[in-house]
Amino acid sequence: MAQPVDEGPRLSTARMILVAATPVLARAELHDRERFAELLGVELPPVWPPPLNDEDSIRWTLDLVEADPANVGWGPWYFLANPPGKGLKRVVMGNGGFKGQPTADGTVEVGYSIVETWQRQGYAPEATEALVGWAFSHAEVRRVVAQTLPELRASMRVLDKCAFRFVGPGFEEGAILFERLR
Repeated sequence: MAQPVDEGPRLSTARMILVAATPVLARAELHDRERFAELLGVELPPVWPPPLNDEDSIRWTLDLVEADPANVGWGPWYFLANPPGKGLKRVVMGNGGFKGQPTADGTVEVGYSIVETWQRQGYAPEATEALVGWAFSHAEVRRVVAQTLPELRASMRVLDKCAFRFVGPGFEEGAILFERLR
């Protein structure tokens, strides 16, 4: 198996490695899942991509990171479970990240999605905390927002665990908005 791609930012948490989407990774995810897994040095779960992601969202990712190299890191990231046992294979078990570079007022929007078999194990809050920390490591970022639907209770629990506070209606129809300030 090839060495994992090391083109963009990476973050490590207690149980995960987060890898920023790059043009090479996004192109492979869209066109060659076997190559995608090889580039990340992981196994793909039987169901990929995770909920609320599809071919259109992968194309959006590719367009974003190809449009400007500075967008790498400000787009999606891949969440790799880093099993503690020796010889165990990493698995890509979710994704999330940002919807673009910080706005003029220093706001970025974060999102997250975990493959169903990996849900309810604390991975979404762990990844979200890492992403928020990365965003706040950039001086221009003053606020991180997240949208969810009111019926997505698990998503709201993630935001609560990550110290986001409810602020009102979201940007998209039916969504509600949460924020975390620097």
